[in-house]
Amino acid sequence: MPGLDLLATFVEIYRCGSLSAAAERLGLTQPAVSGQLARLEEELGETLFVRSRHGAAPTARAADLAARVGTRIDELRAAMRPSSGLAAHVGTVRVAGPGELMALRVLPTLAPLTTRGLRLQITLGVAAELLEQLAAGQTDLVVSAVRPGRQDLAATPLIDGEFVLVGPPALARSVDPVRLADDPVQALAHLPLVAYADDLPVVRRYWLSEFGGRPPNVVAVTVPDLRGVLAAVVAGAGVSALPRYLVEQALAAGSVELLHEPAAAPLNTLYLAVRAGALVHPPLALVHDRLRTRARLWGPL
Repeated sequence: MPGLDLLATFVEIYRCGSLSAAAERLGLTQPAVSGQLARLEEELGETLFVRSRHGAAPTARAADLAARVGTRIDELRAAMRPSSGLAAHVGTVRVAGPGELMALRVLPTLAPLTTRGLRLQITLGVAAELLEQLAAGQTDLVVSAVRPGRQDLAATPLIDGEFVLVGPPALARSVDPVRLADDPVQALAHLPLVAYADDLPVVRRYWLSEFGGRPPNVVAVTVPDLRGVLAAVVAGAGVSALPRYLVEQALAAGSVELLHEPAAAPLNTLYLAVRAGALVHPPLALVHDRLRTRARLWGPL
């Protein structure tokens, strides 16, 4: 039967997607990790990874083995660690999420942990891609606006985000308030849109939630970054639906105005997603718990 050290190294390679990243996480040299993997493959009589310049792609046998032993290795590691809470602060945690939320809320929340020995590796992207990376072991925790529907991933609700419809003052003044109350779709139809993507994910959701249909408006700008969307709105390119936390300063400064004030704003729940069983890792559990507890202090999103 393969030794626990070989299986532990295998699990890290599987989760990290490369031998070099696994070596860094384990505190070993890359040749040592490569040697342990070679021994395990020899004992099993099967190839576990296909190596390339892009990393180590797991074979079907590797995926099956990781599913069988990954959680058990995590439990053994947790049992062998000293009980002191100081151990939770040592290690690297790979955290991923949307750029604007990471910059404005997540990083300021987690940064103080680095003074106690924790290392953070941040990845930015869209939820679907980041959840795939999480399942593949390429990141440890995803702050996601999408609840994962996979059994190998676990999600904890973090906080509800609120969307608001905003535009520059000049465009806001062009909206007839009487018509807005009677027929909001037509009252807003002349306004160009600034969108995150061609399928208008955020804007479309706002229109469907509040007005019961898709927006008929012309799309003036598409930019795959909500901070870029806000910048285009401030510059006068059009209007958009954005998270409240992102536009708070612009609203306070008067560079954008609310175009519509519903009785209950559309909400979007954010989740903390991890691989099932991964929270036995003290550094990851520390990050997870800090985000959950500190999110209550973030104010309206």
